[in-house]
Amino acid sequence: MPEQGGGVVELLVPLETYLSAGVHIGTHICTKYMEQFVYRVRPDGLYVLDIRRVDERIRVAAKFLARFPPEKIVAVSVRQYGWKPVQKFCSYVGCKMLTGRILPGTFTNPALEWYLEPEVILVTDPRSDSQAIDEAGRMGIPVVALADTDNKIENLDLIIPCNNKGRRSLALIYWILTRQVLREKGQLAPDQDLPEPPEAFEFKPRRR
Repeated sequence: MPEQGGGVVELLVPLETYLSAGVHIGTHICTKYMEQFVYRVRPDGLYVLDIRRVDERIRVAAKFLARFPPEKIVAVSVRQYGWKPVQKFCSYVGCKMLTGRILPGTFTNPALEWYLEPEVILVTDPRSDSQAIDEAGRMGIPVVALADTDNKIENLDLIIPCNNKGRRSLALIYWILTRQVLREKGQLAPDQDLPEPPEAFEFKPRRR
């Protein structure tokens, strides 16, 4: 059991669950800000994230997101692997989702029919979701982001360090975050799970 501040802190899911989903696997690059979340560097140069920090930041993010009316939260994923996790998160939490291409003016131009006015946005990958982050920054909308070791953190307000590229990792992170937001809002008991397993949040490519 991980030790923190002299006491034993129980993780939101067992350590093995985090590890088997590859949540801790970073990249071969680490930006300055992300160094604080790194546990070690493998001999092959791959950065490995500290699961305790990942877990801790999911708790912080869930507490933060739970303060907003669900309809004022927008979850974003341009990349395909994040589509299903974002859709599931939004279906449980009751927020809006933006998947695929983000049309310019989505958060900045009230004259557009697709204009949205969120109070907070949640992004899956700061690199591919940069359009949404830029517009949120211009409008003063706080941004919660899943960030890997190679991500830059400009215009991000709260970071969940994790492997934001793997299908299983994204599914698990969004599953835990969904459960934790609902627990924070009192819609799930502190020891209650979602009715579906993390696998239900995983993007499955169509077989040809």
